[in-house]
Amino acid sequence: MAQSSRIFMSNRALGYVSNHIPLVVRYIRCRKENLVVTCVGKAFHTYGCSRFTLLSVSGLHSGEVTCIAADAYHVYTASDDVIRAWRRGTELKHTYVGHSCPVHLLLPFGPHLLSVDENNILKIWDVKSEELHLELTFDNNTFNITTILHPVTYLNKVLLGSEQGIMQLWNIHSAKQIYVFKGWTSAITVLEQAPAIDVVAVGLANGKIILHNLKFDETVMEFMQDWGLVTCLSFRTDGHPVLVSGSLSGHVVFWNLEERKVMSQLLAAHNNAVTGLQCLPNEPLFVTSSPDNSLKMWIFDMPDGGARLLHIREGHSAPPSCVRFHGSNGHNLLSAGGDSTLRIFSTVTETFNKNLGQASYNRKLSKKKSKGLGDPLKMPPIVQFTSETTREKEWDNIAAVHLGLATVTTWSYDKLKMGELKLLPERFDAKKSQLKVNIVATCLCLTSCGNFVLIGYSTGHVDRFNIQSGIHRGSYGHPSAHTGPVRGVATDNLNQMTVTGGSDALVRFWHFKSPGSTAVTKLDVEESVSFFRPHHDSSMLAAALEDFTIIIIDLDTHTVVRKFQGHKGQLTDATFSPDSRWLVTAAMDCTVCTWDIPSAQLIDCFQLDAACTSLSLSPTGDLLATTHVDYLGVFLWSNRTLYSHVSLRAISEPTEVPLLKLPTTMGEKQEGMEDKLNDGEPEFKSCDQISKDLVTLSLVASSRWQNLLDIDIVKKRNKPKEPPKVPKAAPFFLPTIPSLNLQFDLNKTTDKEETNIRMPASLQSLSGFAQLLSDAAETNNFQPVVAKLKAMGPSVIDFEVSSLAPEGGGSFDLMLLFMKLIESMLISNKDFELAQAYLGLFLGRHGDLIASERQLRDYIPKLQSCQITGWELLQGKLFYNLCVTQSLKGM
Repeated sequence: MAQSSRIFMSNRALGYVSNHIPLVVRYIRCRKENLVVTCVGKAFHTYGCSRFTLLSVSGLHSGEVTCIAADAYHVYTASDDVIRAWRRGTELKHTYVGHSCPVHLLLPFGPHLLSVDENNILKIWDVKSEELHLELTFDNNTFNITTILHPVTYLNKVLLGSEQGIMQLWNIHSAKQIYVFKGWTSAITVLEQAPAIDVVAVGLANGKIILHNLKFDETVMEFMQDWGLVTCLSFRTDGHPVLVSGSLSGHVVFWNLEERKVMSQLLAAHNNAVTGLQCLPNEPLFVTSSPDNSLKMWIFDMPDGGARLLHIREGHSAPPSCVRFHGSNGHNLLSAGGDSTLRIFSTVTETFNKNLGQASYNRKLSKKKSKGLGDPLKMPPIVQFTSETTREKEWDNIAAVHLGLATVTTWSYDKLKMGELKLLPERFDAKKSQLKVNIVATCLCLTSCGNFVLIGYSTGHVDRFNIQSGIHRGSYGHPSAHTGPVRGVATDNLNQMTVTGGSDALVRFWHFKSPGSTAVTKLDVEESVSFFRPHHDSSMLAAALEDFTIIIIDLDTHTVVRKFQGHKGQLTDATFSPDSRWLVTAAMDCTVCTWDIPSAQLIDCFQLDAACTSLSLSPTGDLLATTHVDYLGVFLWSNRTLYSHVSLRAISEPTEVPLLKLPTTMGEKQEGMEDKLNDGEPEFKSCDQISKDLVTLSLVASSRWQNLLDIDIVKKRNKPKEPPKVPKAAPFFLPTIPSLNLQFDLNKTTDKEETNIRMPASLQSLSGFAQLLSDAAETNNFQPVVAKLKAMGPSVIDFEVSSLAPEGGGSFDLMLLFMKLIESMLISNKDFELAQAYLGLFLGRHGDLIASERQLRDYIPKLQSCQITGWELLQGKLFYNLCVTQSLKGM
């Protein structure tokens, strides 16, 4: 099965930053910079701490990455049962194979690497030779390893923490157990080396944090974290005795080790558990990561000793549901997701990504409230939005519909924040409305001028608001525009017409400036409308119907001009290409189809593992952006028709739909993709002759055969005015004249007479063309001769035809063969214009000789008969077409 699409090719994924795998910090001496490594599924990202920018993306692993570790030379990753070592974040240097189940713990230890798998087997590898040095097996019931640490100054020793709360100290050189710590009857979740020698911080599942002295097996101090299980620990090493701990609820706590109490708290540092936390060496900074798809850097500069946010890299913490390109250059994407946020993703660089904030009922009050138990003013997720660039510098230019709400919010792309307006008609105000049903905004449209927003509701009403002031400017229809929920609303470029579609299977056309009046006309589409997608430049409107079909309506004629059928699930989104030739649609059957509008044919279709929920083509047509069920990223696909020749033919229904993989964050060209550009779809080539009943012309340039009829005039025009002068021949050894300047003595040179060597007639050889013509007499196949003539220029053809006569070195037999060549061309009805030109040139050059030679003269009637037959065939077709044209003109 072909694993590629005709039109679209995987580009890369945007919006992925981190997941539940803890981050790793490593210091690079040559860069003099700390690097942060985070996991994003099957790859890992490397960020520089100085500017907090993405430096590199690793290659893809065979499966999901289960753990990450690093030292000064390598980044170690485990995927399934294979461990890999990477240099510079992208170069795979070593591979360690030997585990029988997934690995969940890694620890670089000098020239060795320690790994623990889910079967509770600890293996020690030699980093350079990739050989297994030692293997230890532990009993899951008595000691299930959960964390591993190398205590500072403890030579060849590692400390193991277990699910049973017990710790063991092992010497990996001698493979002996040194000591067993009784533990605290709670699972150990994290071990962290303290700045003090022999002291280790132990995080437990019950929320306790214990500083334990390994040398004396004594607890130095103990803390209790109110937020439950301790997910991560880290010590400040810049001279401040502070311990930082993370929790499952997303809070971070700072513990003062001198005063043995809580110094400060960072509530809601993340929207999910803090799984990665690391203080940078000798700096008042620390970084955190979380499954909420964010990476944050904090700085200790608060008066109470706490920290504030310094840098952030984040994406959607819940799958995005709507994505649209914004602007005319195709560099920015607007996306909204289940986390109630509206974000901007740049297709150029991730440093330009922006967050417009979280939707809130009261944005100012939401900032003042405590974030400990979540934001009670948070609005439901955005399910649909629309934007325009016309007035974005002056007022809000984005309007959004929220799940289950009748209120529509406005946003400002220029100011990167949520607007103050909440658009809601008075009839739906809870205090004034008498309606008892749940009213929901179902669709909306922002006019091209950027002044008005039209909103459709589940009650069948369609209202118009001024987006600058939020004032209600009227409604369409009496008492409503449709009898059921409104599913689509659109306007034209000049605000002359408003189009609405509803579940009542009607599409109505209204005067934009006359709300309250009756519809100008209506169109019965026989099925309920799901959504509208307009293309303003072409006055076309795509309407998705509930029966999984999509129609295209011409807004000028108010008629359905195209209907596409092929999806087997509910349509989720559609988008036009910039030139309005293509319509790309997505449905819950996990397919993405591309329809050619002029021919009304399906030209491309591919399938994905997850259904596409939203898609958008860039204004330049080079990228397609998609979002998918249960995926946090926005995926980009390249339009390969802009970079290579692609044959686009209609696809029949029985054709097998290729299954594609979603793009990755790597953003590299896939191997062998250049060989798959037209895999399974060969380039279309027209046949040489459609039918023998028709006359076929050649593909030779007209200058190659038209000039043959006037070759004498062309030669006379190109003849030089003066004959070329022969330069004086110089001797082999050039004598010089005695002088200060170097001069050659040419007085002794004499002109030599040209010697012409005449070859006897018996020794003369035929030219390449004449020899090819002579060989064709045996096989009676003149196609190689015709191909040779097509490759020649007019002057060469004239010379070869003139040389066929005996006085030119040819013979009467060659002249007869040339006449047979012309006859075969006329009989085949191919290369009609070439045959006429070659025949005209031949008769012009050898007319007198043909009349005097009986053998050639007797063959002329055969040529005349073929000529008349071909011309009568062509004349009949021409006269028939002329008659049909004249008849149509007279009707």
